[in-house]
Amino acid sequence: MSDKVILLVEDNPDDELLTLDALAANHVGNRVVVARNGVEALDYLFANGIYSGREVSDLPAVVLLDLKLPKIDGLEVLRRIRADARTQLLPVVILTSSNEDEDRLKGYSLGANSYVRKPVDFDEFVRAAGQLGLYWLLLNQAPPD
Repeated sequence: MSDKVILLVEDNPDDELLTLDALAANHVGNRVVVARNGVEALDYLFANGIYSGREVSDLPAVVLLDLKLPKIDGLEVLRRIRADARTQLLPVVILTSSNEDEDRLKGYSLGANSYVRKPVDFDEFVRAAGQLGLYWLLLNQAPPD
């Protein structure tokens, strides 16, 4: 098992399970931390709330970020990630069911590294999750500390 953590920010339990199953089907053995709203995601990243004992410098390898989230939406989470020097270079993949051009434009404008529309078909989603895992966890070279 790799020590690289994936932060999955997803409020829909079915999509959460689908993503976890797809990662497992592709033998992605990384620990997945699930945040179910924007506040939980930011608390994890900045070691607040229930994550107050966590080391802030221990960032996930990648954030898989849904856009339609309760409390704080995904675009605002992304804006806050990019606004903080500790997380501004963190790879963020928007993983959403939205196919709206405006969401895609805003996501990239705020600094998303990638925008992936969730496929409705499970087999297609399994393939997409495998490609995401391969690229972001194995091939991508993170910036130096």
